[in-house]
Amino acid sequence: MSRVRIPKDRMYYKFRLYGFLKNLRFFDPFVVLFFREMGLSFLEIGALFSIREVATNLLEVPTGVVADAFGRRKAMLASFSSYILSFLIFYTAPGFWTYALAMVLFAFGETFRSGTHKAMILEYLRLKGIEHLKVHYYGHTRAGSQLGSALAALIAAGLVFYSGSYRIVFIASVVPYVLGLFLFLTYPKELDGEIVRVTGAWREKFAERVRITGRGFLSMFRDAHTLKGLLHSAAFDGVFKATKDYLQPILKSQALALPLLLSLSADKRTGIVVGIIYFFLHLGTSFASQNAGRIQERMRSLPAAVNITYLLGMGLLLLAGLGTRFGVYGLAIACFVGLYLLQNLRRPMMVGYLSDVIPRRMMASGLSVESQLKTLIQAGLAPLVGYLADTVGVGFALAIVAAGAKLSWIFLRVPSPKGVKVPEAER
Repeated sequence: MSRVRIPKDRMYYKFRLYGFLKNLRFFDPFVVLFFREMGLSFLEIGALFSIREVATNLLEVPTGVVADAFGRRKAMLASFSSYILSFLIFYTAPGFWTYALAMVLFAFGETFRSGTHKAMILEYLRLKGIEHLKVHYYGHTRAGSQLGSALAALIAAGLVFYSGSYRIVFIASVVPYVLGLFLFLTYPKELDGEIVRVTGAWREKFAERVRITGRGFLSMFRDAHTLKGLLHSAAFDGVFKATKDYLQPILKSQALALPLLLSLSADKRTGIVVGIIYFFLHLGTSFASQNAGRIQERMRSLPAAVNITYLLGMGLLLLAGLGTRFGVYGLAIACFVGLYLLQNLRRPMMVGYLSDVIPRRMMASGLSVESQLKTLIQAGLAPLVGYLADTVGVGFALAIVAAGAKLSWIFLRVPSPKGVKVPEAER
């Protein structure tokens, strides 16, 4: 098999730098532990995650329309500005309701960003005439994101160690996001995509652009293959996002059980263990993303690849839950690591599959629909998992969700898009 050559021009490195800066979220490895330190129950934590996802869901379509109709670069600037405000509130104003406000601001950031930057990458590949490299190219750019996550885990561990608290990670996250704002100012105008010019006051402009974009947006729900692809992707990622952070209390249990660093406080010991594990975890996910194209080529087809990875991922989550329930923390951690690797291997494949069934001019809105479905699933699952974790334990909570998701594959199995691809004139 010949090695695929990815053109590594200036935009290639800008796309990777974006992912690197975006994933310098120093709070990611510690967010559940931070909320627990602040005295929140698992149910309250789940409720906060649900508030974030419900807000994301309500904002997803209009912000996706704005990205397609007013320009993707402006959407990304709005996204990172909203993230920064969210981080500042988490750091300065503890309390459930202030955290809820911060979650809403975080949701604004997610909705302006989700699908938009992927659409910019796909637009760039179209302009360069290398759309056939989309899985390989997106895998490479996603690998930059995971390298950022790996570095963030080590830096966050150091911050927690020296401060003795998880709170500091939020103020530290402001710095890379400010740098991201400057990065977007250097993106070329042509990556904004096709923008339809209309006349009139701004309210009329917005209403007209909503109608123009909405016609193509609604058409995605009329095609069974497109809808099933969106649901399949959203179900896997929704379950993953609703459960992935429960690795943190599992790691804390393992850290406190180890006869190491006994002279340190529990939070400092946990910070060291969590930081090191997440560092190597994200190095692995970076490697997985970069090689997604190669792995996909070894499988029968792209639909076969996403179907197999769905079943394998839910199986790993089920084993992680059972391992946690019966105190086999090594097995639970290993399965979670495998799930993280699989999700980052699978994501470029899923973006490639969706790009085959969504019109090019509607790509930002189409991927926003996928994100919207994902947030609906996570919004429902997050408080449920939190409630189950409080009542029957984290292990059983994870196992129950995994078993349900595994059964749902019967209805979510994606067919080959062969014969139902969007005509080139519409793409």
